[in-house]
Amino acid sequence: MPSGILILHKEGGMTSHTAVARARKLYGLEKAGHTGTLDPMATGVLPVLLGRAVKASAFVTDADKHYIATLRLGITTDTEDITGTVLSQTDALPTAEQVVEVARRFVGALLQTPPMYSALKVGGKKLVDLAREGKEVPREPRPITVYRLDVTPLDSGEYTLDVVCSKGTYIRTLCADIGAALGCGGVMTSLCRAEAAGFSLAEAHTLSELEAMTEEERLSLLVPVEHLFRHLPAVRVEEFYARLLRHGQRLARRKLKINYPAGTRLRLVDANGFFALGEIPEEDPDTVRAVTLFVL
Repeated sequence: MPSGILILHKEGGMTSHTAVARARKLYGLEKAGHTGTLDPMATGVLPVLLGRAVKASAFVTDADKHYIATLRLGITTDTEDITGTVLSQTDALPTAEQVVEVARRFVGALLQTPPMYSALKVGGKKLVDLAREGKEVPREPRPITVYRLDVTPLDSGEYTLDVVCSKGTYIRTLCADIGAALGCGGVMTSLCRAEAAGFSLAEAHTLSELEAMTEEERLSLLVPVEHLFRHLPAVRVEEFYARLLRHGQRLARRKLKINYPAGTRLRLVDANGFFALGEIPEEDPDTVRAVTLFVL
């Protein structure tokens, strides 16, 4: 069965769940997942994990992301983007110089309050479901980091935001917060994820493109799951020891002739290539164990 990472270019107007489901059917698989939701209006890079690669989802959601968004000032909505119900409007807009100056305050380590229209859960219920019921509940601000924020004025009076940020950053909320700091309000009118999990838009394919391909062409696009762990040290394991690791046994670290510190994650490789994500356990640092098997 196929297994690997499909770099999907999600188009606007569909949920990430729908996009993944369609990709899964194209590859004839029962299992598929993704590494971070995109709102229906958003486009861009959506890495889809197919087959046994789904097991990698827990290890890649922490990756930084790169977005290109459009900010419109002088308006606020309940969703913090242009699709929501308008709450306020004004024609008193700041200059482009003022916008750039205020945006600089949003670079670095920040605390951001998640929007009500989000998939975060409170008391077992999604915030977005509570919002649709007309309810608003207190949300704790969460730490995020904006590594880069470039602002470019557009002829339309809107602004392009080029953002590199940590996981958990809501670009809609960033737009709303910049608008609030300027005193005029602001909403996001478009969003494209240009990079996620180390994959760029240049590598991505739309569902329409995939549907027009042959099965062989689609299979050739799958990136081996090992790519997600390429930054980890590789440890070659003899077949006898690989069999023990596959069956959940721990190996003495000296048998693999390695000397990494406790907590180190490893790429475990046998004669056929990468087969598992390994680890030197904190509680037993003289051993190695397989954390997740990707090849049985």
